[in-house]
Amino acid sequence: MKHVALVLALGAGLASGPAVEKAGAAEAGGFNGTWSVELVTDSGLCDSRYRYSVAVNEGSVQLVSASDGARMSGRVGSDGTVGLSVSNGTASGAVSGRLLAQTGSGTWKVSALCSGRWTARRQNTRTAQAE
Repeated sequence: MKHVALVLALGAGLASGPAVEKAGAAEAGGFNGTWSVELVTDSGLCDSRYRYSVAVNEGSVQLVSASDGARMSGRVGSDGTVGLSVSNGTASGAVSGRLLAQTGSGTWKVSALCSGRWTARRQNTRTAQAE
């Protein structure tokens, strides 16, 4: 059970956020990069909190570090809409939400085992330069 929640947490790293912030691009490629994801369990048997990294490349989502046997499929749409299916062994779940330019949020659920919400933040890969 905990392994599935961990995988969902990774997948959850890609979701929706406040409607005030606009998506940074018209194409799914506008969401390319590594996202830090925090998963919070609202109900069920899963641990209370998880943190992971997820990579997005041209709408395709990949776990940066996955649990043994973990699988994820789904995409980030050009409008930032996220839809993922995650499985580990016989347990499976779903992640939904939306990515915006720098943040995201949504919900996740593992069958009847547990469910919750997640938030994501784009990791900044730029480095400061001395003047």
